[in-house]
Amino acid sequence: MNVVGFAGFSGSGKTTLVEQLIPALRLRGLRVSVIKHAHHSFDIDHPGKDTWRHREAGAVEIVAASPRRMVVMREFETEATHDVHALIARLSAEVDWVLVEGFKASSLPKVEVWREASGQPVIYPSQAQVLAIATDSPGALPEPPARPVLDLNAPDDVAAWLVDNASRFHYSPPDKP
Repeated sequence: MNVVGFAGFSGSGKTTLVEQLIPALRLRGLRVSVIKHAHHSFDIDHPGKDTWRHREAGAVEIVAASPRRMVVMREFETEATHDVHALIARLSAEVDWVLVEGFKASSLPKVEVWREASGQPVIYPSQAQVLAIATDSPGALPEPPARPVLDLNAPDDVAAWLVDNASRFHYSPPDKP
């Protein structure tokens, strides 16, 4: 790989030049990644923000880093199916909890979040992995759950329930075949 830095003070045009170089290099059949140093904090993937501009220009991978944050964004040339266990294995920070949003068909123990106003069906009747339901519409649940019903609008109560039931959420990676 070839690596080149672009240096200059804020407002000098570094981001614009990099944004223009990405498609120019892609037209030559080259794959391009970007590393962005953010001096302060940063906001990602919104129109006009540097990481969004680089991604829209065709960068395959963007790493943005500031003294307090780092993010890695990868663009896939074809759609990819992600395994939640492989994603968990990629985490590098030692933490007490990993909150996984989505992946409703995974084998992870989970709390179903349901609002009647969404018009979506519930998943708890058919998934044993659903250990509780967080909802703002408990009276509208289509069938009585044999699980705790938590108040979606009381995150401190949901957190307390998680901590009280932490042993049910202890993670062990699945055995590899």
